[in-house]
Amino acid sequence: MGGGGTSGSGVFNSFLMAGYECATQRRPDGRRLDLQHATGHARWVDNDYRQLAGLGIACARDGLRWHLIESRPGHYDWSSFLPLLHAARDHGIQVIWDLCHYGYPDGLDIWKPEFVERFARFAAAVARLMVEEGVVGPIYSPVNEISFWSWAGGEVGYFNPCAHGRGQELKHQLVRASIAAIDAIRQHAPDARFVQCEPLIHVIAGSSRAHEIARAEGYRLSQFEAWDLLAGRQWPGLGGREDCLDVIGANFYPHNQWFLNAGKVLKGDPHFRPLAGMLAEVHQRYRRPVLLSETGAEGDDRVPWLNYVTSQLALASTRGVSIEGLCWYPFLDYPGWDDGRYCPAGVFGYADGEGSRASCHPLHRAMQLLGAVK
Repeated sequence: MGGGGTSGSGVFNSFLMAGYECATQRRPDGRRLDLQHATGHARWVDNDYRQLAGLGIACARDGLRWHLIESRPGHYDWSSFLPLLHAARDHGIQVIWDLCHYGYPDGLDIWKPEFVERFARFAAAVARLMVEEGVVGPIYSPVNEISFWSWAGGEVGYFNPCAHGRGQELKHQLVRASIAAIDAIRQHAPDARFVQCEPLIHVIAGSSRAHEIARAEGYRLSQFEAWDLLAGRQWPGLGGREDCLDVIGANFYPHNQWFLNAGKVLKGDPHFRPLAGMLAEVHQRYRRPVLLSETGAEGDDRVPWLNYVTSQLALASTRGVSIEGLCWYPFLDYPGWDDGRYCPAGVFGYADGEGSRASCHPLHRAMQLLGAVK
């Protein structure tokens, strides 16, 4: 995979992408996470993007912190966003901008119509600003991982809105918000592109009992619900349409497969489903270009995982899947959501007092050898 890799229609400026963690949710204890701040990316974005240009990476995933921009309804303070936008311009980095990465302004009730309406107005304001800033062909990820958020925030209370047993309701609300944001953005930027990022999963029954097999398959198929809702293939009353699906963003990590109500299925296990087959299923279902929008591993598993996913992307491409790119996520080491532990998952580590970051040399070297980075 060299240069353009197995890129299909050339949506993105480079096949290899850098993903900057930008989660901003509130935990059940009330603490708000802000990973752009915690990793130092918000402060040192100019240095971070400069490193990408030096590596030949011309595309990234990054995000806007809605809760900082709209701390008062209808009033937008762009001071937390403009440094990122300007750094991307200065270093020639094309960015997929996350508009809502799990977080939203305090005082906003996510269950009410006001959430959808305010998010649409926010998205429109972002689009207007980027037009004014001269951005051509903007790319957005409106609501990150609707499926995971609906489970984490609506079913098991892992983070905001910290509800239980309301996962499907939250999923519908997030779909409404995403559709409203797409429509609002297109009013100002008709050429905008959209990446709908969702986790790829595989769930296996723990026994040969028919009801367990059916439950596992139902769980597995739930990974397609958000995309189906956005496309209007399910619950069309939510407003979904086929033109709301543009690029399919598939997020896939080593822990995304498991036995129903049991343990994980890891690479090397005979039950582990190859990534190429999962991507082929997605492509067959939607006939859209596919971006591996998040993938990564920790510590010594990083290089073997990179080698695995690149080989699987190449295989999927030979099977007719339009593979647009690979986004290593997160690109920077970061503190864990729950306990702040050091997570060595990035290509680069924590910044020093001058904003410099040491690279993970084996991972960087592996990318060079694969031809993903020139």
